[in-house]
Amino acid sequence: MNIFPGWASRARGLFADSKGPWGPSSGGSGSGGGVEPPSSPGGPWTDAPRRRPGPAASFGNVSNLDDFIRKSRARFGGGPGTPGSGPNRRFLVWGALAFLALWLVFTTFHSIAPGERGVVTTLGRYSRTLNPGIGFTLPSPIERVQKVDVENIREENLGSASEETLMLTGDQNIIDIAYQVRWNIRDPEAYLFNLAEPQDTVRQVAESSMRAVIGSVSLNDAIGEGRGDIEARVTEQMQRVLDAYRSGVTVQGISIRQADPPAAVNEAFKQVTAAQQQAQSYLNEARAYALQVTARAQGEAAAFDKVYEQYSLAPEVTRRRMYYETMERVLRNVDKTIVEAPGVNSYLPLPQVQQQQRSSGTTQPSASSGGSR
Repeated sequence: MNIFPGWASRARGLFADSKGPWGPSSGGSGSGGGVEPPSSPGGPWTDAPRRRPGPAASFGNVSNLDDFIRKSRARFGGGPGTPGSGPNRRFLVWGALAFLALWLVFTTFHSIAPGERGVVTTLGRYSRTLNPGIGFTLPSPIERVQKVDVENIREENLGSASEETLMLTGDQNIIDIAYQVRWNIRDPEAYLFNLAEPQDTVRQVAESSMRAVIGSVSLNDAIGEGRGDIEARVTEQMQRVLDAYRSGVTVQGISIRQADPPAAVNEAFKQVTAAQQQAQSYLNEARAYALQVTARAQGEAAAFDKVYEQYSLAPEVTRRRMYYETMERVLRNVDKTIVEAPGVNSYLPLPQVQQQQRSSGTTQPSASSGGSR
């Protein structure tokens, strides 16, 4: 029953002209213009506040709401004359604004190089692709840009001198092969989102395609003249498989750097290869000699045809000319000369006469020298 007198006193305090809601006024005096708590027993809250344990105990002795707000502002630097006010607070504000501006600039404006493409994702989902130049997006982390180089030719080397890559040929022989794969990115968004490990995928597709092609050719083709055809077939098969994966990758080419038998039998294969090359060189020499003989025979036949044409026009003259040319060729290096003509000796030893003339020419100076004595 003590509740009713308390409510009655509160009602009188509200309707009284000489009192405010906090009791009798102190005439506006006080430090800082604050409102002091009532000291007379005539206010609406005449009873002394009871202290209760709880969260408010951590703020000290708080008697009313104004003291609580004032102490909170002083603690967090909100009141005048506190350590958090003045120039320090302005520096903090300007620093925060500068950081916000830099964050907006670096996450909104994007410079894309000529050989790159910018893949934009909105909250992790693909949105669009930025072409070379300056691109604009929403600030991070709403939109993010991942730059992809689409013109750089990437290389994958499979097999090396220290690691054997053995494959089975179509004629049941084993070959150690090393090759290089050249590829680049055609579709950046497919490259980023359809392949978990693009580099490993390209290597595995290259190895499987090479094994499939090597398994359909012979050993001589693999280590000899068939390399160009093997490279073209592997490139085509790789591109077909990667397109089925929607990888966004273009295979530029395959180049076989090494194609040898296994190391255990490599020396024997080298000897066989050397013997095959020597046999091929002999065949080439025989073909060259045959071509020379054939060309000479064809030339002689052509010359004979020309002589026959002249013989058919004047047979007697041509016959006599041919006779003279033949006798001149036969008697060119012979010491005897036979002339058959009317009134001429059947034999004229011209070489002996010439020798006598030479010997007489050498004896005349000695005879003249003896006479003078």
